[in-house]
This record gives sequence, C-alpha cells and structure tokens, in this order.
Amino acid sequence: MSSPLLATSLLLASLYLCACASAPVSESSTASVRPIESFEVSYEAAGVPLTGFVARPSDHSGSAPGVLVVHEWWGHNKYVRTRAKQLAELGYVAFALDMYGTGKTATHPADATEFMNEVMNNADVMEARFRAGLGMLNSQVGVDPEKTGVIGYCMGGGIALKMARETRGIDAVASFHGSLGAALGAQDAGGLTHVLIATGGDDTWVPAALVLETELELSAIPGIKKVQVETYEGALHGFTNPGATALGEKLELPIRYDAAADAASWDALKTMFAAAL
Repeated sequence: MSSPLLATSLLLASLYLCACASAPVSESSTASVRPIESFEVSYEAAGVPLTGFVARPSDHSGSAPGVLVVHEWWGHNKYVRTRAKQLAELGYVAFALDMYGTGKTATHPADATEFMNEVMNNADVMEARFRAGLGMLNSQVGVDPEKTGVIGYCMGGGIALKMARETRGIDAVASFHGSLGAALGAQDAGGLTHVLIATGGDDTWVPAALVLETELELSAIPGIKKVQVETYEGALHGFTNPGATALGEKLELPIRYDAAADAASWDALKTMFAAAL
C-alpha cells in the first residue's frame, strides 16, 4: 500500500475508534437495569397522615410480586426510597411505607429515639401503620397480592420480622442490621416461608447472642422452610447505608457503611426472593 493510502486508512480507523469510544451507551447495553417509574403517595392510618413511595417497573401489563420496605429509625428518607427503586429495577413492585407520619424524619439520635419509641412502645400504632402500608402496596397497579415480601433496616428490620410473623399473606422477610428483639415472642399468623437476617459481626447494638436467639425461635416455627443468617465479619450497625460512616463520625455512633457487606447482603436478598416469590 502506498504511503498516502496508508495514512488515509490509519486516519479513518482512528476516527472510527474514537467515535465508538465516545458514543453514549444505548439502552440495549444496559438491559439488566429495568425501566421503572416512581412516585410519592399520601395515605393515613388511624387518622395520622403518612407519606409513602411507590417504585415499580414501567411495564406493568403483567403482575409482579410486591415488596414492602420499612425504614430505619431516622424515618422515611431518601435512603429507603433508593432501596425501593432498586427493588423495582429487579422487577418487583415496591412500597416504602411511613411509620412516623408525614414530615417526621430525624438527623439526631434524640429525635430518632423519640419517634421510634412512639411506634415500638405501642403495638397498636405499629400494626396500624404497617397494615396501612401493606394495603397501599397491594392496591398498586401491577402487583400480585399473592406474592409478598418485606424488608427492613435497623428499627425497620425488627418491625419487618415481627409483622411478617403476625400478618398472614407475607411469604418472605429480610432484616438488615435489624432490631431483632422486637420480633421475639411474636404471634405467628402462618404463611411465612423464608427469612433472611443480615447482621454485622461487630454490631454492638445487635449482639451475637440476640441473633442466635432469634434464629432458634424462627427456626422452630412450622411452615418456615429456611432461616438464613448472614453475619459479615467486621461490619458495624448500618452497614448497608452509604451515609452511615459520616453520620457515625459526626454523632459519635458505632455505625459505618461496609460496601462489601452491603453488596453481599443484597445478593442474599435477591436469591431468597427468587426462591420465595
């Protein structure tokens, strides 16, 4: 090939490669991320205004299992909505409920504790707000009310376990760094088949003895096919929340994000839901 022709060929090849490298990724290249839609909803329980969040696949021509998401003691915030969106991307219809009331979120432990105690120390309030959230989930377009999961974080993990035991029609439940004591001694309604407890090995708020006690009690319940406990070595409380480290340092709390534990626990959830829902 002559020198001018060679130079032209190299130039064209270079332009082609540059164009490919700078071209935006098409939707077909990210097919694993399902298109979703999400929106805020207002509802109530026993006269208390509540604000929830729906996330679901954009295509709801068929039906999909529903998943209820219960927030941490900080309240219904951006974090719990992010989890709802992640569930929708997996193909589930998710509803992030509100256990405190519209506008009640906390950034300081004193406020979080006050809000939490209003719920945790009043079984009727907890039940009413949980069941109101479940009703909102089951009323959504595209949801299959015969296939239902619940997940919860921190305070929400304890509520999720307790109410999944006491509510017929819930198939699977997952608790992430959850307040497990809330679920002990619950009255079982039947129907629950799968349980996942994801906990930090260095979580001083959820000691190993409590994890074992919860595992043994749940394993003795007729009808539950599998109780899976995943303990992540070195992980502290709040290990799934990317904002936990900064908040822990600011407020001198034993909480910290752990990316590896977060990813592993989410994979465990996906596996359980695939089997149970």
